[in-house]
This record gives sequence, structure tokens and C-alpha cells, in this order.
Amino acid sequence: MNETTIDLLARITAALERLAPPPPAPPSVYGHDAFVWHPARRVLEPVVRVSRVDIGLLRGIDRQKQILLENTVRFARGFSANNAMLWGARGMGKSSLVKAAHAAANAELPESLALIEIHREDIATLPDLLDIIRPQSRRTLVLCDDLSFEREDADYKALKSVLDGGIKGRPENVLFYATSNRRHLMPRDMIENERSTAINPSEATEEKVSLSDRFGIWIGFHNCDQSTFFAMIEGYAARFALPIDAATLQAEAVEWSVTRGARSGRVAWQFIQDLAGRLGHPIALDQRDS
Repeated sequence: MNETTIDLLARITAALERLAPPPPAPPSVYGHDAFVWHPARRVLEPVVRVSRVDIGLLRGIDRQKQILLENTVRFARGFSANNAMLWGARGMGKSSLVKAAHAAANAELPESLALIEIHREDIATLPDLLDIIRPQSRRTLVLCDDLSFEREDADYKALKSVLDGGIKGRPENVLFYATSNRRHLMPRDMIENERSTAINPSEATEEKVSLSDRFGIWIGFHNCDQSTFFAMIEGYAARFALPIDAATLQAEAVEWSVTRGARSGRVAWQFIQDLAGRLGHPIALDQRDS
């Protein structure tokens, strides 16, 4: 075979490869501790630094912390654990607790656990994501924050199948955590309407609430009282060494919560940001998990 023929074959091979390139490698859950799922591109986008709060700064939810942390660490160690639903009052640390528990598990068992965030509108693609994770050995938490369903929304049926049914079942290396303001993920009026109009009211209601039954762990979050709110404020103030006395801190925190019409972990953090700015005391967002 002469040189001209070899060159021609090489050019033909290169042209064929351009026309039909090899399929890209499947996304990997290795290399980073957290990812965001982008189903349109079938990409797991690495998150270099997760926006989270140190678990020690989450006040007023001690029982909730204990339950979720035990479940998460057990899973990271390779033992069985349950899917978890964190539901209840806004701003009381539901998603913050998931991210903090993930960080605590990896601090105890480095690189044992990946965290993947899936957006609510992408829930229908959850089976595709699980097919990517299934053959990989790393244990993975899949988090959907602020999960809920509206009338005529059929995605909840797909989620039911993934969590507890389907011929494939949920991969042993995956847990699904969700946060929601709704205990059963459905609007109350939607459940009540099904009960009032159905031929068999109990069956209609069961169909709507059965999704939440797929979660082995339910963790409720409730509005905090003033003493708990003070504990949150004082915890942040101590962490950031804010130059303010306790009496003034509490008085300003009360005024802030009254103007906001609420007391919660989110309101506490917003107050601390405002206070630090007024005191000329710079704080970085990532100081929260330092």
C-alpha cells in the first residue's frame, strides 16, 4: 500500500468520525461532592462550592437534625436508609438541613456521598438520572427542593413509580430527599375536591396522598417561637464575632421580625446580614459553613 493510498484512507476515516462521532461518556458522579442535573443536555454540572450552613448553626430543629443526619450517615456507610420528605414552615431550614447533613456525612467519610439537585420541572426525567447513577458505585443523594404538584399535574405518578415501584426499582446507591411546604405535596383543596366528587371518596384521596407514603421518613418543620429565634440570632452573632451586646441584639432582632411578620431561620440570617452591614463588619456567605 503506497503513501497516497494510506493518506486517502486516513482522510476517509477522519471524515467518517466527524460524521458519526463516538457517543459521549455518560456523566460521572465522581470528582466533586455536588452536581446539578440538566436533562436537556444530559449533563451533571459540578458545583465547586455548595451554598450551605454548618449543621451546628441550625437551631431549634434538634430532633429533625438527629433523624436526617443518622439516616444520611448510615447511607454513606453503605447501609440501608430511607427516602426522606422534609415538609412544613417556610424558612425553617429544610433544604439547609439536607445540604448540612450531606456535608457532615462527607466530613466523617470523605467523598462517600454525592449530592445531585434536580429541579421541580425536571422531575419527569428522574428515571433518566437514576439510569446514569445506577451503574456507578458512589452513593448519591438526589435532592428536589420545594417539591409540590398542582391540579392536572401528572408528574407525581412518575415519581411514585421511581420511588417505590417500577420493574427496575430504586437503585441501592440512591436516596431521594425532597423539601416541601405541603405535607402531602398536593394542594389541600385538590385533595378535598377529589374526596367530594369521586364515586369512591376514600380511593380518590388515597391516590393523591399515596405519593408522600413513598417516603420512609417524614420530618416536620414548624414556626419557631421567640426564644428559638433568639438562639438563631445569637448563634450567628457569635460565629461572626459581631460587636454588639446581647440586649441590643435581641431588641433589634425583635424589631426586625415584627417588620417581616415572621420568625424563621431565613429571617434570622437576613437580619444578621443587615446588622453586619450596619456595623461595618464584613461577613462572607461561605463563612456560614467555615
